[in-house]
Amino acid sequence: MIPQRTRRLLALPAIALILVLAACAGLPTSGPVKLGRSVSEADEDPAVSFNPDKPSPGMTPQQVVEGFIAAGSGTRDTWAVAKLFLAEATPWNPRAGVTVYTPGQRTVTAVSDDEVNVAVRVEGSVEANGAYTQRAGEVVSLNFRLAKEEGEWRITEAPDGIVLDRNRFTSVFRNYPLMFFDRDWRYLVPDERWFPVDSARVRIAEALTLGGPSAWLAESVRNAFTESTGLGAPSVPVRSQVAEVPLRSAARGVDRTTLGRMQLQLAESLAGTGVQGVDMLVDGQPLGAVPAEVRQTRVESRPLVTWGDGFGFLSGAELEPLTGLGGALADVATEIGAVNAIEVDADRAHAAVRGESGGVGLVQSDGRWQVLDTRAGLVKPTMDDDLFTYSVPAGDPAGLRAYSPDGTVHELSSAWPGVTHVYAVRVSRDGTRLAAVVRDGTQPAVWISGIIRDDDGVPVRLGEPKALGALPGAGVDLTWLDGSTLAVLAESEGQPVVIEQPVGGPSRSTRAPEGATSLAGGNESGEVRLLDSEGRLFGQRGATWSVIANDVGVLATQRGMPG
Repeated sequence: MIPQRTRRLLALPAIALILVLAACAGLPTSGPVKLGRSVSEADEDPAVSFNPDKPSPGMTPQQVVEGFIAAGSGTRDTWAVAKLFLAEATPWNPRAGVTVYTPGQRTVTAVSDDEVNVAVRVEGSVEANGAYTQRAGEVVSLNFRLAKEEGEWRITEAPDGIVLDRNRFTSVFRNYPLMFFDRDWRYLVPDERWFPVDSARVRIAEALTLGGPSAWLAESVRNAFTESTGLGAPSVPVRSQVAEVPLRSAARGVDRTTLGRMQLQLAESLAGTGVQGVDMLVDGQPLGAVPAEVRQTRVESRPLVTWGDGFGFLSGAELEPLTGLGGALADVATEIGAVNAIEVDADRAHAAVRGESGGVGLVQSDGRWQVLDTRAGLVKPTMDDDLFTYSVPAGDPAGLRAYSPDGTVHELSSAWPGVTHVYAVRVSRDGTRLAAVVRDGTQPAVWISGIIRDDDGVPVRLGEPKALGALPGAGVDLTWLDGSTLAVLAESEGQPVVIEQPVGGPSRSTRAPEGATSLAGGNESGEVRLLDSEGRLFGQRGATWSVIANDVGVLATQRGMPG
């Protein structure tokens, strides 16, 4: 079944509209009425955008630089207004990236008559390919040189890229998932990117068909597009809510299976721009592809728990048991102690578990079980779709292992260079990425790596890790909310907090109930369940938590649903 994605609205917040109107000279009250194109005829969605001021006569060097930075919000015509602040022939590439800073944390200083320095406290940055990196409040200094041109100061040297505060950035840019496949073409795997709203469709199509996945993910996913079948022209018009994507002539010779995968990648990657469909064209003629089918990564909305003597889905005061796994959990406890961590595969036929004695095992719904790892200090185990169980001692990050279902050990010893402690690990529901809460020698942080496998699908190593964001204190637990978002339970000045951390975007934090010890995710932001040390199960409603059950033993992690 083709996955259904939530369509994100392109309309900007009301505050952005107020800013636009305030920046205009005024609305016309006279003159002829002119008919515009109908909505169905428009090539682009009517997204509201900022209209920054152009240079005015007599501006000082400092005012010129301030105007230039403000004009970074005006993305129309490839930042045409910002370029008016530059001297003729001054090289400047606005698409080189974005420096995102804390609102109000900018200082502009005139170093000399012809040099101005801008210092900002950075929250994040966006690379040329749209990838976002969160940065921990470092101060960045940017230098500008100026000269007079026809009597007016203009910039002769400027750093490439644009500079926006967080509020302006999230109005001008949006995050869009580029969709790739796992190694077996079973799942779509999102690779989040940030692009200006008014050019998002072209930027998405370019990045997907010509750029490919991010470097940290590249060895763990597949792309149905090749350079020869990529975007044929820098334009993605929309007609009757269908995006028309021109491809290079080689796409005409692609087999039907590959065309279906290409169609699905484009349709799901462009869904966030408001289109309802995609046509792939070569020389103006549609290729007529049928989208490929993939598995979902959604999970059951009810919490999966041990409660009393049973294990299953909890709904009110009723427990729907998973009888096979429940019996196996009781059996394996005779060797590794009462089970205190459980992750269940999508088919609900296998579970990776940890017991009170610290041992990690694999149980099956037919009642069979085996102990895999008996090393001391193991964190909660996690598993992938091929039933490899990942296990690592908290104090020995180099000891990361993947265990085959038959118990064969596969060492992944070079997983996290420089890491001194591991708090939690969790494989994404599509099986392509391993997220971890680690201490890198200075402070706890969330890292993610692609899982690299051999031709038989055996995990052989992790790819280069990508740091997603620092934590305010020690990590406690980790879960996936969807294909692009993690939830982390951590400490902050002695108070537990839940941090929603996108894989490529700014995080947000919510206070958690006292004594919270574990969490499990649902299918989107805000769907977090927490379990505390007294067995109380909490559900999330915005920034508040309510008790939904008592006397819960273990809050299990789900990897998907059967089918």
